[in-house]
Amino acid sequence: MNGKTGGAVTRGIHHAGLTVPNLDATRKFFLDTLGYKQIGEVPDYPAVFLSDGSIMITLWQAVDPANAVSFDRKNVIGLHHLALIVEDKEALDRLYERLQNTDGISIEFKPEPLGGGPTQHMMCYIPGGIRVEFIAPAA
Repeated sequence: MNGKTGGAVTRGIHHAGLTVPNLDATRKFFLDTLGYKQIGEVPDYPAVFLSDGSIMITLWQAVDPANAVSFDRKNVIGLHHLALIVEDKEALDRLYERLQNTDGISIEFKPEPLGGGPTQHMMCYIPGGIRVEFIAPAA
């Protein structure tokens, strides 16, 4: 507990870091498909830093992608999925249409109600195999 406010010590997510098998393909997805901006890079690491203006995503190149363990949300401790907010249901529907024609994307399910409520969501795997959920909060 935070002594000053009596609430949680943390104040939201600063960034999410993802290790990927193909840094260029995943960077291209965030830049070209989702409209993120690249805000930094460490070529020797190699890593890139991307932002949508609210959250920063850090992408790291796996050292040996051919022998790396693929993402398995049910058996690997750590990230189950990354959930990103979109503006509204119309934006979610447009993104779904775009993702259907984007290389390296595997759609798990199309936009549908989240938990039976008015909020909509969809799930897919982005280049590199990381599971990403897109959520359109109810108005």
